[in-house]
Amino acid sequence: MGQKAAIYARVSTSDQSCERQLRELAEFAERGGYEVTSIFKETASGTKSNRAERSKVLELTQARKVDAVLVTELSRWGRSTQDLLDTLNKLSGWKVSIVAMSGMTFELDTPHGRMMATMLTGIAQFERDLISERVKSGLAAACARGKKLGRQPEQRPKSDKLAPDVLAAVEEGRSYRWIARYLCISKNTVLSIVKRHRENA
Repeated sequence: MGQKAAIYARVSTSDQSCERQLRELAEFAERGGYEVTSIFKETASGTKSNRAERSKVLELTQARKVDAVLVTELSRWGRSTQDLLDTLNKLSGWKVSIVAMSGMTFELDTPHGRMMATMLTGIAQFERDLISERVKSGLAAACARGKKLGRQPEQRPKSDKLAPDVLAAVEEGRSYRWIARYLCISKNTVLSIVKRHRENA
């Protein structure tokens, strides 16, 4: 047999099934001459940061027990463009590649892989710029309406309304301290919003 591979399949909700992905990936592995040594499947939102099965795959790759990770499409693996780029860099350091079922192999130590990394970096920056622009636009609109952000005297913080701005800033890579100062809320409020989002994700 050829390279050792792990199969990773993911669906977003409990009413969906990984079986079709697993079947197609098994057929793809056979055609490509991969020796499938591990199969991982999980139900989790695409943006959820804590994916137990994906973490197991990363542990397996770090131990260099496989040469490749097979997925139906990159959106099943990466939470975002930046997350995809980060994990590709990790896998590259461990000499492991991500192979999408389209047949495209992502290896950052090859010319093609480096070109893809450059493109992904640009896309990730573009996404961060859009998020930043959306946050700033939303805050400017709120100020124009006379809305006061943050904790007001004898008033509980409107964390539910500020949650989208907080989460967008977190996705942009801003620190909790920066977000708290920018939105005029406490750092504890930022922590509470992020914790609640992760628990509900």
